Amino acid sequence: METYLVGGAVRDELLGLPVLDKDWVVVGSSEEAMLKQGYQRVGKDFPVFLHPKSKEEYALARTERKTAAGHQGFECDASDSVTLEEDLMRRDLTINAIAKSANGDLIDPQKGALDIKLKILRHVSPAFSEDPLRILRIARFFARFEDFAIAPETIALLRQMINEDQLAELAVERIWVEVTKALETHHPARFFQLLTDLGAHDKLWPAIPNSGIDRLAGLTSKITDPELRFAGLCSQSGFGLRDHLTRMKVPNRYAELALAANKYMDHLLIDNPRPELVLKLLTNLDALRRPKRFQDLLRLAQSIKNLTALRPLFDWNRHFQVVQGIGSDQVDPNLKGKDFGAALSELRLKALKAQQV
Repeated sequence: METYLVGGAVRDELLGLPVLDKDWVVVGSSEEAMLKQGYQRVGKDFPVFLHPKSKEEYALARTERKTAAGHQGFECDASDSVTLEEDLMRRDLTINAIAKSANGDLIDPQKGALDIKLKILRHVSPAFSEDPLRILRIARFFARFEDFAIAPETIALLRQMINEDQLAELAVERIWVEVTKALETHHPARFFQLLTDLGAHDKLWPAIPNSGIDRLAGLTSKITDPELRFAGLCSQSGFGLRDHLTRMKVPNRYAELALAANKYMDHLLIDNPRPELVLKLLTNLDALRRPKRFQDLLRLAQSIKNLTALRPLFDWNRHFQVVQGIGSDQVDPNLKGKDFGAALSELRLKALKAQQV
């Protein structure tokens, strides 16, 4: 039994980046032998185990054969005869197909270390095309490593996979996992722009215009919160956004903020809105009962405003505090229903007008 450090840990070490997670491949062993040594099986579809002490993942070296559509349609051979080189051959990119032995030697049959020096993302073999999830994974690496380019032959293969509609084989939940990971990278707009350039725009996010990707690119250095980044991406999407987010099963906390940004951002960016518009917007946004969402939208609006820096953002917080200061206890208690609501709104509007004098 031999163990090797593999994948992202070796790649990031060669790049001089912090190694956060370590994955290991085990050669010349079996599930029975791993269990006898105290390893705990955690892989449902693949032979992956947790180390009894470090809890790091150890996977038996394996080969895979495509048997069905999708990124899970594979038959796995994890017998003790599978070699390290065979295991590395099944991986997606050359930079992820490097192993490191216990004495520090690199096993790099795909020349991934050279591609790291050249800053190239290159697929290992034609088997790359058997897993449509790899389309999104390479786009995510493209977003994470902003100074890397994609090899021309890999670009051609990606286009072929997209033209064959392989993305349709993926569950929308799995697509969203890759989107959220991309939103956490240093340059998330590169993820969306690459897939758009490759022809996947209409298959993945037809409701999001190119201007949304451009806006996201400008916001990236100012906003790190993935929910706000997604809201910025969606803030110019028009009327089809709700159906798109529902179809993609986007989590509510992302969807609600994105829909609010899409509907109200242009109003928040107005330089000097009339008191009537201020009150209407605060009411429509339910700002008094949902102050956190309102503040999130203001953070996004401020960042968008900073992209042009022509004028400062309207002081929404000051006007919000004015409205907040007029409570229901200031309304005639004899009024009921709509009359009570109308009287409260009138008091708040009067206070806003006095604020702008």
